[in-house]
Amino acid sequence: MDERKKNELLQILLKKSIKTGHFILASGKESDLYCDCRVTTLDARGANLIGELGWQLVRDVILPRFPSVSAIGGMTMGADPISLAIGMYSASAPSPLGIFTVRKEAKDHGRGKRIEGNFSAGDSVIVVDDVITTGGSTIKAIDAIEAEGGKVLAAFVLVDREEGGREAIESRGVPVYSLFTRRSIFGDQ
Repeated sequence: MDERKKNELLQILLKKSIKTGHFILASGKESDLYCDCRVTTLDARGANLIGELGWQLVRDVILPRFPSVSAIGGMTMGADPISLAIGMYSASAPSPLGIFTVRKEAKDHGRGKRIEGNFSAGDSVIVVDDVITTGGSTIKAIDAIEAEGGKVLAAFVLVDREEGGREAIESRGVPVYSLFTRRSIFGDQ
């Protein structure tokens, strides 16, 4: 992995997305760390770096272990720009990844779909999340994908806060691959 580009992405995350202090998280837990990764994933340079580095990790680490992966996506909205960026970088591969998004709830109109985009029952996929804390939203996405007939082979996350989420997801038999962890950002604290 290109360490210079990974450090550049880290600097964007630290400037725009990662805050320290006292926060109440969506899970209700208190934390001294807050990660609003959308500010980075929706930044042109941040998204470009995520796509390039994410595709390198998928191509070099995940696909050799899980060659049947055909698509990438996760719970809207945190996963959407990450999945799209990685998918765009995969376009030069012999078999580019399909990109999909998981709605929090099925639409109440049209075809009433919960998963939109390039996903079909039987697909083997990588589930994506921007940040994992407890793993709850990633597990909800896994449940939705499995309910629609997909097989989740791996999880890709931008930042693992190292607060039990990885273990919760991996207890479901889904290995987690992250670009950054709390430890890689701040060192041993």
